[in-house]
Amino acid sequence: MRRITCLCSALIIFVLVSHAEAWKHFWRGKWFHKKLESSSINTHFPPDQWFEQKLDHFDVVNSKNWKQRYHTNDTFFEGDGPVFLMIGGEGEASPKWMVQGMWIEWAKKFNALCFQLEHRYYGKSHPTKNMSTKNLKYLSSEQALADLAYFIEAKKKELKLSHNKWIVFGGSYPGSLAAWFRLKYPHLAHGAVASSAPLFAKINFKEYLGVVTNALETTQQSSQCTAAIEQATTALEDEIQSSSCCKTMEKLFSLCDPLDVTNKLDVANLFETLAGNFEGVVQYNKDNREFKGANITIDVLCDMMTDPKLGSPLARYAAVNNVLLGTTGEKCLDFKYDKFLKDMRSTDWNSSASEGGRQWTYQTCTEFGYYQSSDLEDQPFGKRFPIEFSIRQCSDIFGGKFNYKLLKNAVARTNFIYGGLGLKLDRTVFPNGSVDPWSALGITSNSTGNVAIFIQGTAHCADMYPPSLKDSLELTGARNVIESHLRSWISID
Repeated sequence: MRRITCLCSALIIFVLVSHAEAWKHFWRGKWFHKKLESSSINTHFPPDQWFEQKLDHFDVVNSKNWKQRYHTNDTFFEGDGPVFLMIGGEGEASPKWMVQGMWIEWAKKFNALCFQLEHRYYGKSHPTKNMSTKNLKYLSSEQALADLAYFIEAKKKELKLSHNKWIVFGGSYPGSLAAWFRLKYPHLAHGAVASSAPLFAKINFKEYLGVVTNALETTQQSSQCTAAIEQATTALEDEIQSSSCCKTMEKLFSLCDPLDVTNKLDVANLFETLAGNFEGVVQYNKDNREFKGANITIDVLCDMMTDPKLGSPLARYAAVNNVLLGTTGEKCLDFKYDKFLKDMRSTDWNSSASEGGRQWTYQTCTEFGYYQSSDLEDQPFGKRFPIEFSIRQCSDIFGGKFNYKLLKNAVARTNFIYGGLGLKLDRTVFPNGSVDPWSALGITSNSTGNVAIFIQGTAHCADMYPPSLKDSLELTGARNVIESHLRSWISID
């Protein structure tokens, strides 16, 4: 699958992809695949519950409703404790979040009642009969925030929780939602933990590859790793421009189809996907997902890229690709742009696109951008996937009106209504990891009204995972700081 913001998006960070269809394993910074549940946890999960939600919160004439999925854990609640709400993101909400994760550890300490609300259009929360472009007009961060508001108001009344303090949690895009909910509905959220939250919408997120490059150079191999990647990229460029291309490359990289070097979109897709191999590992580096059967970190990748026993730099680049294909259960690398479009144009809830790719692409085309292009000068992955390649996908998937002009206006509007990096909030913390590429769009230093927690050496949403003996002192310290803020907020009368 190809590169997309969460889920950590907050709700797929306990899963691993296993998908052999025409999607690549990493798409614009997100994992979108069928989930493999961990067998290491033997416990009962709370059942699905359903909340009657409004289809359009901003049209009083529209009376249509739909059923939104949520989960509850009241095991620790003693009546006067706080209420914790985990915000769902761009993937299916896992009930595992109701029994593990740092927020559950804090729920135990503070006797909190816990809810998790799945984001509209993701997972099992289907507001419309399909995902047609016409129906996706009800998919937006603003509608999602209103969903949260109506849910909180209803639960306060139903369970007599009017005097309890509500704290919202989220990671990645849901982290942004947590901060934005505190901004837009301060009377409903007493505090917010906005982990790894990209708050500044940007069309050309070329800085993403800059953080990836810097992260790879923190390994023992340092710049030798990125130098080897650059050599591999140059060698691949030479190969596809040679008269003998492309049988060797097809075999070396386990391509699903013959490579037509005259098809610039296929070539762009291939280069972007190979870069995505490294992006995905950097973004979720050392994230404690040990049950996936392989502990692939940036150290492992750089060991491979600098190991002469694996052959030339190009052969090592291919070896990384094939190892990740095996880890994700894919038999070959699918790079065909027309296959990608066919999948992404699927509107049925039973299609592979419904796992989040189509919906999230729509949100990037209408709200956020966030496109990780190859336009940054000082990075080793080549120049084959410029910003124009990402922008054209909006029109190719959703139709001609979804063009650069619409995207430019949409991104400007998002930053206007939420404040971008000028956002100022009290009782909100912004944890980010130094290895996380998304930190480039987040709040990483303290300013008036904002509490930034910048965690050296950690990646995307690291503070949200269950604690481990392998956690660094920096990560443990950051969690302690978050906990101290929670204690302070909850104790305020």
